[in-house]
Amino acid sequence: MRHPRLPPPYPPPPERSAEVRRRFGEEARSERPDLSALCLLIGADADGALDEAGIDAAQLELDRLAGLLPYRPGGPRAWAEAVGRLLGERHGFHGAPADYERLESSLLHEVLRRRRGLPILLSVVWMEVARRAGAPVYGVALPGHFVIGFGTAGEQVLADPFDGGRVLTGADAELLVAGAAGTPLRPSMLEPAAPLEVVQRILNNIRAWASARPERSDVGLRAVELSLLIPSHPARLRYERGQLLVQRGEFVEGAAELEAYAHLIEVVDESAARTVRRQAGTARAMLN
Repeated sequence: MRHPRLPPPYPPPPERSAEVRRRFGEEARSERPDLSALCLLIGADADGALDEAGIDAAQLELDRLAGLLPYRPGGPRAWAEAVGRLLGERHGFHGAPADYERLESSLLHEVLRRRRGLPILLSVVWMEVARRAGAPVYGVALPGHFVIGFGTAGEQVLADPFDGGRVLTGADAELLVAGAAGTPLRPSMLEPAAPLEVVQRILNNIRAWASARPERSDVGLRAVELSLLIPSHPARLRYERGQLLVQRGEFVEGAAELEAYAHLIEVVDESAARTVRRQAGTARAMLN
């Protein structure tokens, strides 16, 4: 259903959404989940204008950019500098504070089009382009600011795609973590992030964007429902889905989801389960 009073993107029709979610779930459960495919399926579930041709075009653009990288430029630092020159300097991929206010900054196909986005989506572009060219690249989920790494732990080089691919010193990384989280940088923060961790963090960002905009609860609900398709998702997502359904006036389904969550948690927190059941009862009463 279209919402002409709201700004785009508008969601796809139910049939398309069901197909996109089926594929997202299959990819998330596969032995080696494909990061770019999952990100583009997130985009297709949020933006009904992204059809199969658009998904293919986005993958081809990543391939094209990878083909512009020099062949095996050297060690980790040489790779970081080469990708930064291509994407940051030559093609202008970067971020700015205003990008945090736009849903498009969390959708890979829009980031490829606009060459602007959140740190994690720009990092996905860097990773997918560099990976296709054979670079030893991976995401690094620093608290509050996603970056990328090249090379093994002993020779790791970090780069910040949000800042055009600037290569980071150890002090730079410490400042990023201190500024975002107020904590010191720990070695565990520099470990490679698995594809599903990256995808869940992207969906978390979309949920946070929507929670600040009650008129876009549809976006938040879609992000929660995709998150529920990821194996080993937090049980509390069921509670969030129930709340969003009630907020959107879908009282019966919302109450049922809240009751299902209460059943899940009552073994470990009986008091919290009673509270959630009362919320479910209140939702059902709204039908009267």
